[in-house]
Amino acid sequence: MSQPTRRDRADAIRFLSIDAVQKANSGHPGMPMGMADIAEVLWHDFLRHNPHHPDWANRDRFVLSNGHGAMLLYSLLHLTGYGVTIDDIKQFRQLHSKTPGHPEFGDTPGVETTTGPLGQGLGNAVGMAVIERHLAAEFNRPGFPIVDHYTYCFVGDGCLMEGVSHEVCSLAGTLGLGKLIVFYDDNGISIDGNVQGWFRDNTPLRFQAYGWHVIPHVDGHDSEALRKAILDAQTVTDKPSIICCKTTIGWGSPNLAGTAHTHGAPLGDKEIAAVRVALNWPHEPFVIPVETYVSWDARSKGAALESKWEVLFNQYRDSYPQLANEFLRRMQSQLPPDWQSQTDVLLQSLNDKKQSIATRKASQLCLDYYATILPEIMGGSADLTESNCTNWAGMHVFTSETPEGRYIHYGVREFGMSAMMNGMALYKGVIPFGGTFLTFSDYARNAIRLASIMRQRVIYVYTHDSIGLGEDGPTHQPVEHLPSLRLMPNLSTWRPCDTVETAVAWRAAIERQGPTCLMLSRQVLPFQERDVARLAQVQRGGYILLDYAKDKDPDAILIATGSEVALAIDAATQLHVGGIDVRVVSMPSTDVFLSQDENYRDEVLPHAILARVAIEAAAGDYWYRFVGMKGKIVAMDRFGASAPAKDVFHDCGITVERVVAMTKEVIYSVASAAHHFEKKCALG
Repeated sequence: MSQPTRRDRADAIRFLSIDAVQKANSGHPGMPMGMADIAEVLWHDFLRHNPHHPDWANRDRFVLSNGHGAMLLYSLLHLTGYGVTIDDIKQFRQLHSKTPGHPEFGDTPGVETTTGPLGQGLGNAVGMAVIERHLAAEFNRPGFPIVDHYTYCFVGDGCLMEGVSHEVCSLAGTLGLGKLIVFYDDNGISIDGNVQGWFRDNTPLRFQAYGWHVIPHVDGHDSEALRKAILDAQTVTDKPSIICCKTTIGWGSPNLAGTAHTHGAPLGDKEIAAVRVALNWPHEPFVIPVETYVSWDARSKGAALESKWEVLFNQYRDSYPQLANEFLRRMQSQLPPDWQSQTDVLLQSLNDKKQSIATRKASQLCLDYYATILPEIMGGSADLTESNCTNWAGMHVFTSETPEGRYIHYGVREFGMSAMMNGMALYKGVIPFGGTFLTFSDYARNAIRLASIMRQRVIYVYTHDSIGLGEDGPTHQPVEHLPSLRLMPNLSTWRPCDTVETAVAWRAAIERQGPTCLMLSRQVLPFQERDVARLAQVQRGGYILLDYAKDKDPDAILIATGSEVALAIDAATQLHVGGIDVRVVSMPSTDVFLSQDENYRDEVLPHAILARVAIEAAAGDYWYRFVGMKGKIVAMDRFGASAPAKDVFHDCGITVERVVAMTKEVIYSVASAAHHFEKKCALG
């Protein structure tokens, strides 16, 4: 059996990629053809991983940020021995296959993160490198480097054009993430053609300015030059490294290499045949020589690497049993055994204290408590720490000098922060949260979307949640954000009305395997009284907070969230004085309420009660699913205004008087409709 060359191994990647794209009649063959030589050197010579155990804690992380080149990664996973078969390769881009059009976390063993929206994989990689550095500082002991690996990331021109790349790479340089190594595929081509017309950045100088170790002008098809570049990058431990690789997109294609024609479309049977001749690859589609498979197979090597680490970890456990158990608990995403009882203590304490404070301050009280009992909580803010109240008592800041710190000053980088948090959550061992104003969630929206697709435990602390922030005006006052975030699948949203609901929201976010948005007020909100039963029902997302009707059907139901709950309570009291008995339902989390059983939902919102009014200082159409077509909504149909909060609420019609009038109107409307219906039936 002849010994395959590096070219043989790289060509196996190329032909699996072009054949799969051709069979699917869809995909991006050019990038895998161009980066195959880089991938061969990295994966064959350097990458520490175990195909038998893709989740091995101390594996190197590999992120394909330019995820349109997914077949490069699928080919590598197949060739090195992961659970990706040749039939899976043939099913590229087909329904429910292990090889979707872009890498999808959870669909394919060995895929570390979902990529495709350019630049975000790079952000994920920066987040992973942060956590490698943090956990190493927290758990490693002399002679026991149980956390000690690299994070590698492939990026293309598109990733570096996206603004998120500036945010995360600037911060990565500041934080000195020496275990992060990025490979830039400088092929000069994007979908529209030669990038010289729209992308002439001096990338090496750009990254030098960020404080990175830059290795410029590497021939991406010269394996020895690539090997030396990686060794060079590994010697620099106080800076992230970028290896700028000059490549030819579609390398090996006689007629299309170096052109946009190879970027996002199959090469076609005629050109693929020409590639086979040019590269002297006589094999049929999807056929890889046995000796090439043997040369690529990383299973034995990976098992040996993990076995060696397990010996080290067992010795570590003998010397540091508490640390070892804590490391395993956190990497397995398990909460402490006394978690429930500990959180009950906080809830009872807040219920007893009856504090009237802004929910952003209530969130800080929760952080003071939860961050003490959960060392895995790690958070920060996009330059709004004092406004978001995301700092907690006794916290330490994560820096290059203090990597054991648990607080990150992200700077004004909302998108970068959110993309990094996705990588942090994917790494495991921490529960990441990040704060900014709710209106600036727009900057981060695509990262929120990816967290939702991947169902990652990421917590977004969004303060200044309504027109109640006042004087900063409509640019800072969210209107459409609440309903739009509620529409995102897998994303949980909470808008609490006081300290107790805030504590429950935080607990739900920590317990949930998926992303959560906490929408918190700038202004002080009054504490709401609850008996034991109502206290227990807060966690159900919606519950009866006040019911003047008591043992009879209410005349109407008022539904409110956040700061508008107090407004609903005041309106209900005025109506009661006037002889109208209504029920007030606080609904801090619509998605959690909708997940409850039908009996409970009907108990809170009986089908028979059609007179309903929803109250929220945001765009209101979302609430029709709760009030029905006969109900009314007191909400925003415009942007806000710059003035003190009280004046803005009045100007926008979010007032007790309007709620009272709207409630009377809906009661009359429903009663009139019922009367006419009964009269019609009698006549019929």
